[in-house]
Amino acid sequence: MVEKLSHLDDAGRAHMVDVGEKPDTPRTAVARGEVTMRPETLALIQAGAMKKGDVLTVAQIAGVMAAKRTAEMIPLCHPLPLTHIDVQLELDANLPGVRIQATVSTTGKTGVEMEALTAVAVAALTVYDMAKAAEKTMRIQNIRLVEKHGGRSGDVINE
Repeated sequence: MVEKLSHLDDAGRAHMVDVGEKPDTPRTAVARGEVTMRPETLALIQAGAMKKGDVLTVAQIAGVMAAKRTAEMIPLCHPLPLTHIDVQLELDANLPGVRIQATVSTTGKTGVEMEALTAVAVAALTVYDMAKAAEKTMRIQNIRLVEKHGGRSGDVINE
């Protein structure tokens, strides 16, 4: 059985879902993604040798800022009072590249999956921007929801 998509009205037009009657509950989402690159590019990031500056710190800040502004970028997202945003970037020689994880929390009427995914996506784009002078063949990949907690649909663990 296919459920009706919540962002479509009875006529099939897109609309913002009314969450006014839903109770405020604690909600958390975790998303991950990667930026793959040549080992030489990874070594430059690790050495702090990129001309634009500290790649991981700038990307971390960009991810936090993006999570806070998700409703401005994704048309039907509700603006949410986020209570916690954690964006972690880790160098991984086995990839080779940068692994990114964002954890976002709120107490509210709707979840924070889009905020966590947006944080990862923008952090990854920032890594690319900061390192593109050294390599233009980097790949942003595998951005996905890892888990979510809270809300009517309950917990979802994808990894």
